Amino acid sequence: MKAPNAAYILIVTLFALAACGGGNGASTDESALSGSVEVDGSSTVFPITEAVAEEFQRMHPGTRVTVGVSGTGGGFKRFCAGETDISDASRPIKDTEIEDCRQNGITHTELRVAWDGLSVVANPANDFADCLTVDELKRIWEPGSQVNNWSQVRQGFPDKRLILYGPGTDSGTFDYFTEAIVGEEDASRPDYTPSEDDNVLVQGVEGDPNALGYFGFAYYEQNVDRLKLLGVDGGSGCVQPSVETIESGEYAPLSRPLFIYVSDRGMAKPQVRRFVEFYLQEGPALVREVGYIALRPDQYEAELAKIAEAGTAAPGTAAGTEPVEAEPDTIGAE
Repeated sequence: MKAPNAAYILIVTLFALAACGGGNGASTDESALSGSVEVDGSSTVFPITEAVAEEFQRMHPGTRVTVGVSGTGGGFKRFCAGETDISDASRPIKDTEIEDCRQNGITHTELRVAWDGLSVVANPANDFADCLTVDELKRIWEPGSQVNNWSQVRQGFPDKRLILYGPGTDSGTFDYFTEAIVGEEDASRPDYTPSEDDNVLVQGVEGDPNALGYFGFAYYEQNVDRLKLLGVDGGSGCVQPSVETIESGEYAPLSRPLFIYVSDRGMAKPQVRRFVEFYLQEGPALVREVGYIALRPDQYEAELAKIAEAGTAAPGTAAGTEPVEAEPDTIGAE
């Protein structure tokens, strides 16, 4: 990763100076930082947040960062109820969720933290399927689908039962996949094995020779010897997810941004604000370690600037909540 430029250093310096000024009289001295940070939400974003939390607590032993996995939708329910400071999300917050937050007097700041490519996987014993088209995936997963055998997916595939594994309905990965593949968010056949925990899906696909499933890229990379990665043909030929194809947008239509959301109440706590700054400053080096793709340095600078904006926003307003579209040809560029 290239060294931060002058603008990035200036932003970080301004944050440090602002923190020293303190907004509520609490000590923000780095060595004395203490208190809890409550996070919940996406299992896809969880490995990044967990890695950042471990490093943050190592530097600030007086803090305690708790990271839960309730799925993106479940995380937003807790977030909008005021139970958490930060919500991990593998999709943008919905209008209905924003309204739930508003009714509880909670506003938020949306921060992009990484890129991901949803990975379609099969059991390693599968020696016939190497790539599926978007149309084939749609016929498999759409509501009312009667595709229950691999032979129904494509002529030439064997007469073997098709067993499906995928994220539960509270998962942002489920929301994104259904919209990108089926064409309508939350539109899916119900007869598959669901879980908000991607490790459960990995175990399911690994243990069933007829399995087909999907989840975040990091979970494939962590289990490369236990799974078979399939390519996806979005109309321009078969492409497998990789650092290069996700970053460039070539892996379409299953490349997407990942987010954290910070409440205004959370941002008012010195330990939460510092954790979020740390996430955007130190997190990029950890993103790749856990299997995802970092933003460009200037993109992280833009996210850091939202924290400064949140500190000066009028009460009851939210910073950085413009919808982010994961258009395949704009993933690597602003």
